[in-house]
Amino acid sequence: MNELINVRETAIRLFLGARAGGVLNDAPHSAAISPGNAVAAELKRAVNAFQAIAFDEEGRHIDYSTLRGSDAYNHYHTQLTPQLRALDLSVLEAREERLAFWINMYNALVIDAVIAYDVQKSVTERLAGLAFFRSAAYNVGGMRFSCEDIEHGILRANRGNPFIPGAQFASNDRRSRWVMSPPDVRIHFALNCASQSCPPIGVYAAANIDDQLELATRNFIAVDTIIDEQRNHVQLSQIFNWYMNDFGGPEAVVDFLLLYLPDDERRSWLEQAQSVRLTYKPYDWGLNI
Repeated sequence: MNELINVRETAIRLFLGARAGGVLNDAPHSAAISPGNAVAAELKRAVNAFQAIAFDEEGRHIDYSTLRGSDAYNHYHTQLTPQLRALDLSVLEAREERLAFWINMYNALVIDAVIAYDVQKSVTERLAGLAFFRSAAYNVGGMRFSCEDIEHGILRANRGNPFIPGAQFASNDRRSRWVMSPPDVRIHFALNCASQSCPPIGVYAAANIDDQLELATRNFIAVDTIIDEQRNHVQLSQIFNWYMNDFGGPEAVVDFLLLYLPDDERRSWLEQAQSVRLTYKPYDWGLNI
């Protein structure tokens, strides 16, 4: 299996070209190297600064033009991200620390890549997004982590992209040491891929990440779930379709909705429904501007 994964990864890199093997934080920097915990804290502060400068109130839309020209983005890109190369990931000992770090990292990396690659309309402009999510990457602790690696390797416990066979990392890949298992399915409502249908961007802190993930999940489901009582349809985000196995199958999805829907008529109907058909909305991949 390891050999097949390695062959697959080599083939994808060759197909996507030179960018697929690069990183966005290879520039030299003049700042002294900070301790690992300080770098993780600075990452959180950086996303907070982005939020203050360029996000709308709900965290669904970003003014990339304003962010590109800001001192906060310049500091992040030229001073903070190069320090990730020397980060000792082992200093993030608690699961809560790692969870907050990788969620913030993913969201910041996506924003950085949109700016670096001058994305104008959608992250899916090339090869249905494979090129973007494979190419957008940082060197973290001497290892290359792309958006794909963070989401499907680290945060989803190495389950791999649901559209590409096999695990994200081979078992002999040194990045597999940092896989978070078991996964927390609520991460699906915290990761933002710079698209209109994505969950809003939040800024996550280890100290209260459980409460933050609960709130993100409840808010997304409250806004995004539509029930058609006449046809017994529950219309959901494509997130539930793509990652159905993460949620445990259709029946488990219904249980998940009952857990997180607000106490309204949708919840009441779902509690009494004899049969339910799950349907999925088209995903709007337009850039979240």
